Amino acid sequence: MGFTRSWTVRFSDTDPFGIAHYPRMIDAIHETSDMFMEEIGWPFWELTEEHGVGLPLVSMDFDFEGQVAGGDEVEIELTPEVGESSVQFDYRATHDGEVVFSGTEFRVCVPVDGDSGVPVPDDLRDALETGI
Repeated sequence: MGFTRSWTVRFSDTDPFGIAHYPRMIDAIHETSDMFMEEIGWPFWELTEEHGVGLPLVSMDFDFEGQVAGGDEVEIELTPEVGESSVQFDYRATHDGEVVFSGTEFRVCVPVDGDSGVPVPDDLRDALETGI
């Protein structure tokens, strides 16, 4: 199950040369995972309060392969891969059919009262894998 959203590069997202500044691309990636988690019924802001777990980001790796400018529409695809106690979000962003950046976020499932990984709850696993 994948999730796709459109990101319009705004003037405020660009550097003095009119090219999207990489920190704004990272913001767009994080916003995409927020939108995905909300779409599947597991918003990040409810994980700790309602389910007693969190999915903190422990590493990320991205390659910026092309440039986008203000006004460009970028399609950002997110595909989750669920491990025993972790979730990897794979991203692929395209503009006019060309890949402009791609990479991964690696998150670990941890309990609110602990600091080591625990198994991803079955109902969260199902939602991540099926998109429901």
